Amino acid sequence: MSTFSGLNTAMSGLNAARLAMETAGNNMANVGTAGYTRQRADFLSVGSVASTGLLASRPGVGQGVALTGIARLADAHLDARVRGTIALAAQSDTRAEAMTNLEGILREPGENGLSALLNGFWAGWQDVAIQPGESSPAAVLIERAKAVVNRIGLSRTEISDQWEAQRQSLDTMVGDINAAATAIAGLNEQIRSTVASGGTPNALLDQRDLLTQNIAELSGATVRELPDGTIDVLIDGNALVTGNTVRPLEATGALNFGGAGSPPSIQWAHRTGSPIALQSGRLAGALAVLAPADLTGTGGSLAEAAESLEGIAKELADRVNNVQANGFTVAGDKGLAFFGFDATGNLSVLAQGAADLATSSTPGGNLDGSNAAKMAELGKVPGGPDALWANLVIKIGTTTRAEAQQAVSTAVAASGAINAQQSVSAVSLDEENVALIANQHAFQGAARVMTAIDEMLDTLINRTGLVGR
Repeated sequence: MSTFSGLNTAMSGLNAARLAMETAGNNMANVGTAGYTRQRADFLSVGSVASTGLLASRPGVGQGVALTGIARLADAHLDARVRGTIALAAQSDTRAEAMTNLEGILREPGENGLSALLNGFWAGWQDVAIQPGESSPAAVLIERAKAVVNRIGLSRTEISDQWEAQRQSLDTMVGDINAAATAIAGLNEQIRSTVASGGTPNALLDQRDLLTQNIAELSGATVRELPDGTIDVLIDGNALVTGNTVRPLEATGALNFGGAGSPPSIQWAHRTGSPIALQSGRLAGALAVLAPADLTGTGGSLAEAAESLEGIAKELADRVNNVQANGFTVAGDKGLAFFGFDATGNLSVLAQGAADLATSSTPGGNLDGSNAAKMAELGKVPGGPDALWANLVIKIGTTTRAEAQQAVSTAVAASGAINAQQSVSAVSLDEENVALIANQHAFQGAARVMTAIDEMLDTLINRTGLVGR
């Protein structure tokens, strides 16, 4: 083996140390880059060449080090775990947020809640019973009745607005998924070409993993890796992305709360009529919130709340109007309906003054307030509007608490999965500084070897035979 081969060995050490330092520097430069996966320069010792002839019996010396590649320190199992846990966390977070907003609509407990307004309404009837036929207590009663009607109407409007905002978010999320899927298909093509040509597509892989994580958070998608470096992105077992082909999604169904059309759903754009059964992700959470009410009371939270509110309004109108119908006004006339309730579920106040209130239980008893006193007791009736409202508040409060606890639990699981992933793939400045210093010394050592060989060769070439002259 030629003496000059020592220079090549030292040169390989210099190149290896330089590449390792460049890799550490690249890691440190991307310490704050979202989705970046730590890289490592991998090397292999180069063996000695075969010896023949007179030197065949001498042991061979290695010829330095060779770069085998820049490894991307990712763990497919941990990546899949992160995608699965963040999908569940996103679904729970969407449901918990919707329930929290719904609970805020109730305004309970508080002076603006329906419970306090109903109490004021029943107390107004008690005042009317004490002073039947008087305009002042009657006017106060009617204003309190209007406050009850306005609160029920406002609550229904707020529920409707929340439903429609959630419905609009479906279109936004579907658009984000389709855009990310298109980008993944393009990256698949680039990665396949890079791998086929012997390149290392680490940066492209980081971009693709970040996009798949976003899609998983929205839809609960899973990923299947293929030998050519590409991936399939699957939703409900069907391919959203395969190779460079994309099958986009679309949001279908009613756009307005209580409007015409089927319930909102997510379908394949190329195959309508078959909703996708989403098991996790923000889309699944939003669809659960937007689901219609059912006979068991386990439908969508917004539709169930609106239906319960309509039932409370009807119960209030029926009970008050029934007592009105059994009483008489101060003029001796049969009582007419106090509330109006139409086919669309709208509640209104029909009474306009003291003359419309059936305060008496008997005709001609203009100073008799017994019927108004009966009206005041309706707030205590089991199954009455107050009881129904209390049940609704308790149900929503209990569900909100359960959803919040579930959101916290899934968020903790997702955080644990992300921490486990980051422990493997995230950049540690301490580790990179150690690697940088170690490879800096390796570079200096290889340079010192090259200097020593250079001096040796200089002696052999320029000074051999000069002894004694």
